[in-house]
Amino acid sequence: MTDDTINPGIQLYKKRAYNDALAFFLSLPSDSGADKNEIAYYLGLCYSKLQRYDDALLYLEQVVTSGTYLERTLQCRFLLAVIYAISGRKRLADFELNKLLETGYMTSSVYASIAYVAWEQSDTQKCLEYYEASLREDPENLTSLNGLGYVLACEEKDLTRALSLCKRAVKASPNSAACLDSLGWVYYKMGLMNDAKHYLEEAEQIDTENTTIAEHMKLVMEAIH
Repeated sequence: MTDDTINPGIQLYKKRAYNDALAFFLSLPSDSGADKNEIAYYLGLCYSKLQRYDDALLYLEQVVTSGTYLERTLQCRFLLAVIYAISGRKRLADFELNKLLETGYMTSSVYASIAYVAWEQSDTQKCLEYYEASLREDPENLTSLNGLGYVLACEEKDLTRALSLCKRAVKASPNSAACLDSLGWVYYKMGLMNDAKHYLEEAEQIDTENTTIAEHMKLVMEAIH
């Protein structure tokens, strides 16, 4: 593989021109001299960014199976776990995440992903334990700050801590609809409806199609009126 061969596609990917990058990598001829695993890696990343998850799985699994580059193998395994989790294939997600834990790769993010899978499976205790483990590894992990705060609010456990966690998440990522929604949800659970409305409105403006945010806003407006 030479950098010159695939560098244009890599640059497109770095510029977030994912459709253009995808078209570039798909158009490479088989005799281009480019490393097939390198191409598979970027195809998997492009498809992931475009939320074409079934296509992404095909290429990410190819990279993991080849095991050619350790760091990329681990990165692709992590992406596989995330895609399996959000597409409802929880057992496969658990398998990939446990494999990652064995290697010590991105431990805080792996713990956060396990917590998310546990929450989707209605295993609240496991969810809380793994968000806590994630924050012990990295106290500033945004996913876990937001996730733990949201779950504590949903379960109405330690709302003061939930508020602190979600405020930290919003401070770190003020334009995140998910973080703003979680903070609004905590305020709702605390009975502070004006604050809840403020943050949920901000979340709605960023993510207008999100049904969870819309449902939270509906509950707040019903409580106000």
